[in-house]
Amino acid sequence: MKTFKLVFCCILCLLATFVTNAQTASKTGTLADMSFLEGHWQGTFSGGPIDAVWIAPAGDNLTGFIRMMKDNKVTMYEMLIFEQTERGPIALVKHFKPGLIGQEEKDKQDRYTFIEAKKDYALFEKEDGSIRIIYEKRSKDQLVIQRGQSKDGKWGFSDLFVFNRAR
Repeated sequence: MKTFKLVFCCILCLLATFVTNAQTASKTGTLADMSFLEGHWQGTFSGGPIDAVWIAPAGDNLTGFIRMMKDNKVTMYEMLIFEQTERGPIALVKHFKPGLIGQEEKDKQDRYTFIEAKKDYALFEKEDGSIRIIYEKRSKDQLVIQRGQSKDGKWGFSDLFVFNRAR
């Protein structure tokens, strides 16, 4: 009976160690987690049309752009590049004014690190921890980008861009 109890306790200890390690293992994602972005999406922002286009992941990247317009004139372009790293995808974002004038310094870009992904959903955080971005495909024909900020230790999100699949 003592041998049985000893074996049983060893099994429980091993199981507890396995569960703890599984819970603390770092989550990594892949560009495949982001493939739901692929396509041409349209919406409105600040009273004007906005287009977003992402091409399928290839190699170590997924590339996209956003064009914002008002009164038939471009107000901003945004390049979005997701690159695969050992810790998951990283989002690199650069903004351009009309005339392709960069808003960030020449060798700088906004960088967002991967936090988690699930079906049709991915969460990233700006490197300085100030902003979180959710990419979410809410239905077959709707894609939403949410922006989150921390307040009192909790993240609150609101829709930044709501897109419908372009026909």
